[in-house]
Amino acid sequence: MSAISDFKQFILRGNVVDLAVGVVIGGAFGKIVNALVTDVVLPLIGLPGKIDLAGLDIKVGSAHFLFGDLLSQIISFLSIAFVVFFFVVKPVNFLMSLRKTEVTVESATKECPRCLSSIPSAATRCAFCTSDLAME
Repeated sequence: MSAISDFKQFILRGNVVDLAVGVVIGGAFGKIVNALVTDVVLPLIGLPGKIDLAGLDIKVGSAHFLFGDLLSQIISFLSIAFVVFFFVVKPVNFLMSLRKTEVTVESATKECPRCLSSIPSAATRCAFCTSDLAME
């Protein structure tokens, strides 16, 4: 195989393409979330306009510590995490729970009375201790 065909095979693999799409969509979605936090959430809690955290600093000797900028970034991160969790993760989890079609593991398994291993509900013999479950 030539290097070009190897490269084509690598690029056209599903997980590489999925990752590329995820990065592009994630970047675009990040801009939406930042706009939502900056333009809607932060003005609602009244933080901007009252306090300018970026200007807070401490000078020790010749060192200049900009802890206000750090506090601003921490508040921004926590606000973004809050918005993503409550406006994206929670609704998506709720919608996914409505569409749940798979059988729960608890209903598909039972416990072997002899060795207490988890085995399929329809099993007549334990795969671990080989005891006959049809007699029980």
